[in-house]
Amino acid sequence: MPQNELILREKLAIQRTIMANQTTFLAFVRTGLYFFVAGLSVHNLLGLPEQFWAAWIFYIGACILLVFGTVNFFIQKKKIQESKKHIGNVVWKKEN
Repeated sequence: MPQNELILREKLAIQRTIMANQTTFLAFVRTGLYFFVAGLSVHNLLGLPEQFWAAWIFYIGACILLVFGTVNFFIQKKKIQESKKHIGNVVWKKEN
């Protein structure tokens, strides 16, 4: 197998990993927004004093998801960038 094919395959694998990381981040954002909307719905539709805490639980959950998703995204992004160093550092055996 020529060296160029291996390098291309590894570069494409890293590109898929980058896109998977972005997709995961967007899933965290989407879920956080769902929690926020659920908190608004509980607060505005029911409007009962007892539901105040339920709405705040949803708000806090949304913030936790957004912060965790953002931190996770940047940690994974850094790991992906570090793994790019290894592309092409393949030891080839001479075939006789």
